Amino acid sequence: MAATRVWLSALLLAFLLAAAPVVQVARAQSVEEAATAEVVDGADLGIVSDDTQVSSDGPLSPAPGVETVCVFPKNAGKIVLAGEETELLVGLQNEGESTLNVVAIHSTLHLPFDHKMYGQNLTVQNFFNASVPVSVQATFPYTFAVSKFLQPGAYDLVGYIVYEIDQNPYQNVFYNGTVEVVEAGGLLSVESVFLITLGVALLGLFGLWAYGQVQQLSKKTKKAPKVELGTGTTDANMDEWLEGTAFAQGSKSKKKK
Repeated sequence: MAATRVWLSALLLAFLLAAAPVVQVARAQSVEEAATAEVVDGADLGIVSDDTQVSSDGPLSPAPGVETVCVFPKNAGKIVLAGEETELLVGLQNEGESTLNVVAIHSTLHLPFDHKMYGQNLTVQNFFNASVPVSVQATFPYTFAVSKFLQPGAYDLVGYIVYEIDQNPYQNVFYNGTVEVVEAGGLLSVESVFLITLGVALLGLFGLWAYGQVQQLSKKTKKAPKVELGTGTTDANMDEWLEGTAFAQGSKSKKKK
């Protein structure tokens, strides 16, 4: 019974872990649908550079009524291949009082244990004629690439979208979370390693459970008693069976002679 309970518990744990990525993907798809509600017509991409500076006299704050969201299309695990481009979509909703003009999108990569330590300043994407009227949702593409020499591992990505309202600059943080940087061609992520380890553990538990069942069956099975038939025993049994018959009488007369 104990082995059966352990097996059932392992199956339940495996089901919950398998269901978690499905829920995450479904949630990402719903966010992606909301982010791609409307793309602003006439929005032209400007200069794409890794060293372009977004000019401002100091830290910029978000404008009232402006909300942002970020989606990694077809990349729910947020995997970033070192040395290759990664695409994401920035959704912006203007619920303020005036039309805003998107100026640029940029991002930075930080070490997860200390945001003061920069891993890399990423691409700055400038925009021209990217206006978002009041009560309108818009989506802006953003592509960045981390250095191919960057050590693989978990990093914190912070993304900013800079815009102007009445010639006053503002800035929203559209993403502040963890991404997994992996080597190009080495797509074995931490999640994949975990799932493989879980599968091996489940196979081991199944083997232990099957071994326990075999042991219990072998204990319950009793060995059949061994019967030995000697010559004398066989002859005595034959005499008992033939007693009173003509064959028995003939045998006795032969013995008397």
